[in-house]
Amino acid sequence: MNEILDTLQPQEVFAQFKPILAIPRPSKKESKISQYLYDWGTSRGLETIKDEAMNIIIRKPASKGMEDRKTVCLQAHMDMVCEKNSDKVFNFETDAIETFVEDGWLKAKGTTLGADDGIGVATALAILDSKTIVHPELECLFTVDEETGLTGAMALSADALKSSILINLDSEDEGEMFIGCAGGVDTLGFMPIQRENACNHGIPYLLTVKGLKGGHSGDDINKGLGCANKILNRILWIINNQCKFRLAEIDGGNLRNAIAREAKAHIMINPDFENQMLEFIKTFTQNVKYELRTTEPSLEITIEKTERPQTVIVRDDVDKLLNLLYAIPHGVLAMSREIPNFVETSTNLASVKSKDNIIEIVTSQRSSVESALDAAKTRVEACMLMAGCEVKHTDGYPGWAPNTDSEILSVVVASYERLFGKKPIVRAIHAGLECGLIGKKYPNMDMISYGPTLRGVHSPDERMDIKTLEMFWQHTLDILKNIPKK
Repeated sequence: MNEILDTLQPQEVFAQFKPILAIPRPSKKESKISQYLYDWGTSRGLETIKDEAMNIIIRKPASKGMEDRKTVCLQAHMDMVCEKNSDKVFNFETDAIETFVEDGWLKAKGTTLGADDGIGVATALAILDSKTIVHPELECLFTVDEETGLTGAMALSADALKSSILINLDSEDEGEMFIGCAGGVDTLGFMPIQRENACNHGIPYLLTVKGLKGGHSGDDINKGLGCANKILNRILWIINNQCKFRLAEIDGGNLRNAIAREAKAHIMINPDFENQMLEFIKTFTQNVKYELRTTEPSLEITIEKTERPQTVIVRDDVDKLLNLLYAIPHGVLAMSREIPNFVETSTNLASVKSKDNIIEIVTSQRSSVESALDAAKTRVEACMLMAGCEVKHTDGYPGWAPNTDSEILSVVVASYERLFGKKPIVRAIHAGLECGLIGKKYPNMDMISYGPTLRGVHSPDERMDIKTLEMFWQHTLDILKNIPKK
């Protein structure tokens, strides 16, 4: 499986990525990949440490002549976002990711690829494995659970690292060097609902929104992508006002850091309003496809008869839920006043799930301004409280303040110009990076983040531009040759 990788360059990196694709590594279930990395390091005689959180640190002495250079930490996370198309039969806890190449992009068959951040892990391993690469003393940090809580970086002890420079290998735009990131927090609402027997409540239908691109809730939030939860709620809100349907179940989105690609509702409609509902959905579909014609060309809205549910949610609770989902903001809340075209604050309506007598709503807020982040989460909380929800906030994670005087930034920019004859873009990113948490524990750490071009991350459309991986590899090796002296 994945023999196509044997034909791709840089082969040093793909040779390390190939076995990673066969190892299950969902967030919070990284025991197998953590043990693989531990065994990998120890089998090569390298100092290898596994901490209580299952983070792995592998150290390698400087190559000859580089002993007087500053120690560098190459950092990547071992977990991946596990998303698949609804028609794909796949178990992320047992099955290997299957890849193929199309038009210069490496893709996966119906699932996320896991190049975020498996390709960062593979790059670090390729450097550790080499006998010829010139480099200073290295320590490679592989963290767990970056995607669903950053708990690996949170658990990292303040004396675990010896490095004075950290290179984060978890960015997604070749030619862009990141020197700052947003902080974030999740806001969860738990809305109590009552149910009643579903008999004699009409004709059962399954209403589905699908075909959306999804994407990263930070880096893609300003790209005009559709949110399946918002689209589904628009339909239900109008039907509820025109036809007074009954709602049995709602299920939209999955991950806090992904824009919802699919959402569905199990509904019952009065036979007297059946034709009216079907005609409305047909018209609505045409309208919303026009609204999103440039960003979501594959959007589909389907309505089909289904099995009768046992219970439905009482009308008053349905009214509250639909009003709540309309009121909760989604998307960009504020653009930066200092950095052109940079998102300052945003929120993502990530998932809506009916579970017995509770509707669980998960949202995610991000901002590079701490006070604005607090205001965003409070705005979402206020909406939830008005609908009678119990509200919880996660601990969140800090942002990473840009340092334009960074020494490693100068090295990275000079290297890029020397190799490729053009200046890289230096900017901050609206997504969260582990640099924020690591920087809080190591305030004197000089940090930068960059990577090859990835698109559609956190969705089954995730893909990597193979040519940019070659550039990323050359760039990284040149940077390591030019690390400043101690």
